[in-house]
Amino acid sequence: MNETASLRARAEIDLAALRANVRVLRGRAAGAQLMAVVKSDGYGHGAVPCARAAREAGAAWLGTATPHEALALRAAGLDGRIMCWLWTPGGPWREAIEADIDVSVSGMWALREVIAAAAAVGRPARIQLKADTGLGRSGCQPADWPELVAGARDAERTGRVKVTGLWSHFACADEPGHPSIAAQLGVFRDLVAYAEKEGVDPEVRHLANSPATLTVPEAHFDLVRTGIAMYGISPSPELGTPADFGLRPVMTLAASLALVKDAPAGHGVSYGHHYVTPAETTLGLIPVGYADGIPRHASGRGPVLVGGRTRTAAGRIAMDQFVVDLGGDRPEPGAEAVLFGPGDRGEPSVEDWAVAADTIGYEIVTRIGTRVPRVYVNGTDDPNEATGGVPQ
Repeated sequence: MNETASLRARAEIDLAALRANVRVLRGRAAGAQLMAVVKSDGYGHGAVPCARAAREAGAAWLGTATPHEALALRAAGLDGRIMCWLWTPGGPWREAIEADIDVSVSGMWALREVIAAAAAVGRPARIQLKADTGLGRSGCQPADWPELVAGARDAERTGRVKVTGLWSHFACADEPGHPSIAAQLGVFRDLVAYAEKEGVDPEVRHLANSPATLTVPEAHFDLVRTGIAMYGISPSPELGTPADFGLRPVMTLAASLALVKDAPAGHGVSYGHHYVTPAETTLGLIPVGYADGIPRHASGRGPVLVGGRTRTAAGRIAMDQFVVDLGGDRPEPGAEAVLFGPGDRGEPSVEDWAVAADTIGYEIVTRIGTRVPRVYVNGTDDPNEATGGVPQ
């Protein structure tokens, strides 16, 4: 990262690692297609560059939560199948239909809106019916499934929609052996069988998220949806480390030391003086804080690699900065401080920060803010693709 050493902070995104992860996950679900989930700006990694890299590695589908995320992929020139699933009344159904995006339908209100939009556009909408098999979020309850299936079939007969998929989402696939996994599988199979008996002929049936892709092969069906695992982060420590699954973390978060100074024993550090130097020491200022996505809950615990040694956030993490006790070491201002990465140099991992903040790895990477430029490395040679080494 020498070419970007002058940056206050940067998130280096290794697109080669992402492509390798996609290939590993495809191998885990041989026989099923893979959907690369790039919602929330690619889990903080950058949706468009990551989507392009995933396509290069064989991802047949791209997935987003919101329709606006899906439309942004189309606007960036990404072709092929894209699906989005988090709709609210009055959403951009017409724009999604015109952009050839598969849209999820969880209830009759959504079916009515997408039918009206298809009529206005003059072409059928590609829809995927989502069942709530036990997660209790979006999705149609089993008791209401017959009505939704009947409505979708009626709309197919009039040419307003084409049902391209049947799908659902696990609640506890990241907890091996949880009884809800088998229960949801059974409900999903029953609801799929009912829809097919009523004449639905989907292209894809899908239930598996990242943890199920890794550990529940009977849930792979026609398509698996890989989100966090694609970025080289384990969906659950109980399932194993990224290395256990042959995955490599894609993001390295680093900053340049803004200041190194001497401090006497008994010197309070940061707001509230929750840390007081136990002896004469040196303090290093890390110029990132909770406005950049560094979790305040990791105050006093967040690990950072500086000068070949792991330090800990000394005292409170503030909005724009926090301090580490360097124990008398004197790296130069501008020296690199690595908050997390793949571990090649002994730096902390995303999971280390998740433990420090009492949260999950998903939150650590997705919360890294826009003040931190993404620097893409190991991109393609195609100038229309993600550009390696260029801050975005």
